[in-house]
Amino acid sequence: MDNLEIVPDVEALAHAGAERFVALGKQAIRTHGRFSVVLSGGSTPRRLYSLLASAIFAGHIDWEHIFVFWGDERCVPPNHPDSNYRMAREALLDHVSLPAGNEYRMRGEIDPAQAAAEYEHALRIFGGGNIPRFDLILLGLGDDGHTASLFPDTAALTESRRWVVENYVDRLDVWRLTLTLPVINAAANVLFLVAGEGKAEIMRTVLRGPRDVYPAQFIRPTDGHVGWLVDAAASRLL
Repeated sequence: MDNLEIVPDVEALAHAGAERFVALGKQAIRTHGRFSVVLSGGSTPRRLYSLLASAIFAGHIDWEHIFVFWGDERCVPPNHPDSNYRMAREALLDHVSLPAGNEYRMRGEIDPAQAAAEYEHALRIFGGGNIPRFDLILLGLGDDGHTASLFPDTAALTESRRWVVENYVDRLDVWRLTLTLPVINAAANVLFLVAGEGKAEIMRTVLRGPRDVYPAQFIRPTDGHVGWLVDAAASRLL
């Protein structure tokens, strides 16, 4: 079964996530000289990002050797309230000494197809032509079982060649940018962050129900580790 850690509340979840970030970062920098991390959007990781920027954790992180990417983005400008980039910037990146060249933003403000192609090109350069093996990918879980912007019954979920795609979500009538399964499943570590009673039903379904139904169930790194960091409210039906 997937590695599952249950913590009391969102604050404990943020602390546990920050501790894993620091530990994996030190290990990656020690073994291959850099720590590549993919950030998630949504409300749950915001507290985690704020903690990473705080005096408790920031001094234990070698920001000079950290490279930051995003798993998905809304098709909005970077200063828009819905921007995943803006949230991470305000909670974390504005407060740490990450070199400008170590930040890889999805350009949600331009044509989605162009933005996806640009981001895939950046990944190819970063990976030396190969799919990058990210040291850590942070993911959330939607109440419909989506993760990143891999929504049920959307084209991105079956993409096998492209690494980044523009994905139209009919239910929301919006375009999203998202990493695809080949990239996510090439990671060394994937960590789901899930909080709140509203996620309890989908948590039970994704972890205990039939497999290969919901997008989150397709996150299975080929040579890596997937874990779930969940608060008590979200885990109450497990």
